[in-house]
Amino acid sequence: MPISATTSKISRSSACATATRRLALLAAIVLCGCTTPAPKPPVASGTLAQANLLDIRSLAPAIAEDIKYAGSDNFVGTPVDGYEAPKCYLLRPAAEALAKVEQELHARHQRLLLWDCYRPARAVSHFVRWGGDLADQRTKAAHYPHLDKRVLLGDYIAPRSGHSRGATMDLTLMQCDAHDEHCAALDMGTPFDYFDPLANTDNPDVTSAQRANRDQLRDAMRRGGFRNYKFEWWHYTLDPEPTPDTYYDLPIR
Repeated sequence: MPISATTSKISRSSACATATRRLALLAAIVLCGCTTPAPKPPVASGTLAQANLLDIRSLAPAIAEDIKYAGSDNFVGTPVDGYEAPKCYLLRPAAEALAKVEQELHARHQRLLLWDCYRPARAVSHFVRWGGDLADQRTKAAHYPHLDKRVLLGDYIAPRSGHSRGATMDLTLMQCDAHDEHCAALDMGTPFDYFDPLANTDNPDVTSAQRANRDQLRDAMRRGGFRNYKFEWWHYTLDPEPTPDTYYDLPIR
């Protein structure tokens, strides 16, 4: 047999052996369960208390709230599924940390204003349905004036939200008078749920005063153990999260 034919035969044999080893490795990975597992379905039974979700006002009775998704003043334009009461629920470690931030701010005559906390998974599904309804443009001027609604799904609205894990909140910072009787939200450069790059925490196009206000909020939250989501100046999550792989779908009551 010519040397070239022998070399070709050896090459084919080697290639077959390599392919066999790859198939065997793939089979072993599948059998061992090493592939990426499917996401767990949200916890949808039991009570908020059983899930260790508690009303923030049980720890900070005077904290200011304007829970947007319990009413119609939000980007959907209607009350959102799962919000049966305008309340802020968080897992206990997140609630305790947030209450400490609020207490620390009082010394500087400042307070937090909460817009959203734990978010049931059914609310996120409501957002996705709204995002797919391109005929509904009622809130465009207030929430996405510079964007086509078709880009909101994926870029701004995901099929799952960290809020549903119980340790994320949306909020802003208020400055109060010397007697803490009258408080006003600081100018952060955009409203809440403003779908636009201007809402990015470090966007360079905000004014120096707005930049300073965002930094004040971020510094206070960082001291409390929270990390900011860089695309939304109002969005904070306890770090580390108490239940990073668990999503909840218990209605807020």
